[in-house]
Amino acid sequence: MLRILAHWKTVRRHRKLVRRYCFRLGLYWQGLTHDLSKYSPAEFLAGARYFQGDRSPNDAQRREYGYSAAWLHHKGRNKHHFEYWTDYGLDGQGIQGVEMPPRYVAEMFCDRVAASRVYRGAAYKDGDPYEFFLRGKQRRLLMHPATSDLIELLLLKLRDEGEDAAFEYIRRELLHKKK
Repeated sequence: MLRILAHWKTVRRHRKLVRRYCFRLGLYWQGLTHDLSKYSPAEFLAGARYFQGDRSPNDAQRREYGYSAAWLHHKGRNKHHFEYWTDYGLDGQGIQGVEMPPRYVAEMFCDRVAASRVYRGAAYKDGDPYEFFLRGKQRRLLMHPATSDLIELLLLKLRDEGEDAAFEYIRRELLHKKK
């Protein structure tokens, strides 16, 4: 029962932060609907069972089964994950990354910052989302190069110039929204 409550609180904290960040960017619908699939039985039950507190429960499910059914469900329903944006290439080279629309890259940025804040707690620093991005380099093979370059730019801006500058840049340059 404690794992269920702890997982629910983690998901709620994460969604609250992403909602705040998306609202800051004018992405109201995305903020309201972000990660709602985490409440589906396929994701929530696995999340509670494999809850760890300091990282995604999908990692533990993946270690046990060799894959994460919860992650497969999640990434197929949430456009802020680059894995959603994969398709067979026209050149016969197999599955390739598709360039993500800017609004979903912005939501991905919000998601990564919120996840780092939730999992790192009081130890969070603005460079943490970028460090996490670097650790996942091997997994990014399916991320479209333009999407990879853009999210890296945004995470570096966060690390080097701070949260206010990063959000202002996203609003002005990526989403073309005036203050």
